[in-house]
Amino acid sequence: MLEIIAIVLVVLWLLGFVTSRTMGGFIHILLVIAVVVVLIRLIKGRL
Repeated sequence: MLEIIAIVLVVLWLLGFVTSRTMGGFIHILLVIAVVVVLIRLIKGRL
């Protein structure tokens, strides 16, 4: 589930670069949150 959310956020982030700069800051924040969540899942999965 979280992987799907991370993929969607990455796609939105790329669309933000292509289409408009107005939501860029918000999309960057969501991307950072998605990366952190994925890293936490990877760390917990290996422990």
